[in-house]
Amino acid sequence: MRNTVVALALFLCGAAQAATLIHAGRVVDGVTDTVRTDQTVVVDAGKITAIEPGFRAAAAGDRVIDLRNGTLLPGLFDMHVHLGSEYSRNSEINEYKQNEADYTIDAVVHAQRTLLAGFTTVRDLGDEYRETLSLRNAINARKVPGPRIIAAGKSIATTGGHADPTNGWARRFQHDPGPGEGVVNSVEDARKAVRQRYKDGSDTIKITATGGVLSIAKSGSNPQFTEEEVRAVVTTARDYGFKVAAHAHGAEGIKRAVRGGVDTIEHGTFLDDEGIKLMKERGTFYVPTISAGNWVYQQAQDPTFFPLIVRPKALAVGPQIQATFAQAYKAGVRILFGTDTGVSKHGDNAREFKLMVDNGMPPMEAIRSATSAPAKFLGLDDTGSIAVGKLGELVGVPGDPLADITAMERVSFVMKDDTVYKAP
Repeated sequence: MRNTVVALALFLCGAAQAATLIHAGRVVDGVTDTVRTDQTVVVDAGKITAIEPGFRAAAAGDRVIDLRNGTLLPGLFDMHVHLGSEYSRNSEINEYKQNEADYTIDAVVHAQRTLLAGFTTVRDLGDEYRETLSLRNAINARKVPGPRIIAAGKSIATTGGHADPTNGWARRFQHDPGPGEGVVNSVEDARKAVRQRYKDGSDTIKITATGGVLSIAKSGSNPQFTEEEVRAVVTTARDYGFKVAAHAHGAEGIKRAVRGGVDTIEHGTFLDDEGIKLMKERGTFYVPTISAGNWVYQQAQDPTFFPLIVRPKALAVGPQIQATFAQAYKAGVRILFGTDTGVSKHGDNAREFKLMVDNGMPPMEAIRSATSAPAKFLGLDDTGSIAVGKLGELVGVPGDPLADITAMERVSFVMKDDTVYKAP
């Protein structure tokens, strides 16, 4: 705790830092299968300046991080989070009790937890009041600590769809939201919604191509966009330099989204053989979020936890999403690490690693899915791997995560922006 407080104090006052020497028992670079042992990684002015065999002696003023009994890795990516919220028994009523400022303050807290868990970059795929856009700006300006955020802002849905903000409201509160609030019902609406996200300052686009588990609506998997609407979102997004993520559980909605040109399928619970073939042909990435499926299934064992309309969907998704991940990985679908944290608790993101490994992905591939693979996908060439010239965005874990992948859940060292936020 003391190390965290000191790091935050240095961060907030902008104190100059000396070179940092990280003595690492093992180095996993995030790109190759090679594990280098007994290395010194030097970070100076925010960049990796040297990687040397042995443990270099510190010069006057240098800071030394002792990871000789641990493993150094690139800063981790979570490609599906929701920093503005965290699901609980009270989530349905909180929608009526919390104001924009409440969501924003919660997002600041969740961002710090996420960073301390080793995730130095996240893709936030939907919020309530565009609070993550402001949080992103504050983090970039070093006003508050947190991961780099690639923010979608408000998700785009259809009327009654998974991201329609008025779902479940009493009729006296309901209205007919339009593209500005992320609800579309035509090709023209779809184009306008993307342009509104550009105006808002979003970094990426997220659509809800099918029903969802936690929305107050009957179906968790029915298709909710026409293929023409998806294509309108995607072609307009390309004009503005956006990639498009599609929340999609049901097989038909997944296939419409892939044929429409989206870049990633999120969840993909009922992905079928035809959908797998399409994703491979089109190069569509899969972000499985096994954690969220596992979490909702566990909570649904308590018949009082979820609203009655949600519980059957939660019971159906949990076991299936694990089987789908195993099938997709075995078939060769390209996979990016993502958790849908905000459904489950912020800071628990790394539990996804064990779920991936338990369902067939080797530990090194799981680590790459959270390091170099998402960095390349996002075009962030200066991070995602450990190499001279890359940013000093680094995390350390005790022991060897290739022998025990749960070590990824026990992050002991976090460095970002030339600041050590957590040290062993």
